[in-house]
Amino acid sequence: MGCGTGLNFALLRGRIGPAGTIIGIDRSAQMLEQARRRAARAGWKNVILIQADAVFLDPAAIRSTIQGQGGSPESDAALATYSLSLMPEWRRAWTNLKALLKAEARVAVVDMKVPEGWARLLTPLAWAACALGGADITAHPWQAVEEDCTNVLRSSARAGHLQIRAGAFHKDPS
Repeated sequence: MGCGTGLNFALLRGRIGPAGTIIGIDRSAQMLEQARRRAARAGWKNVILIQADAVFLDPAAIRSTIQGQGGSPESDAALATYSLSLMPEWRRAWTNLKALLKAEARVAVVDMKVPEGWARLLTPLAWAACALGGADITAHPWQAVEEDCTNVLRSSARAGHLQIRAGAFHKDPS
């Protein structure tokens, strides 16, 4: 979700191999074009790119598009790297993302918050960098993983500025 230029595709491809499918969703046509070129240069035929705003997308339409391009209508895993904090209604985007997942799908969110400890001295720089990129440093979207998943793995880096959460999503059968 919010695949950008596809920078994560090589690592994802290494994990799923040529038989799996990478589905990249981003609202920016320019970012998707870079992702498309990245996949083409690498010769990856298993990448489906969809231009959609995660906040306003229709999960049924996205599933149909994915199926039409040979992918599974529900995903086994999802990754949102520095993307949810860019969305003013990130919880709505999270709900849309969950609608695209299989039961027991693995999900991971990587995003930012105000640094901790000695790095608090760098807080003005962190605020400026996030503002420049359009991110809300106070959004804390990784908390959705903690709320909606089990077996959550928690990690942080750069004095807490980077927050990483991964877990198993449990789809409500209703």
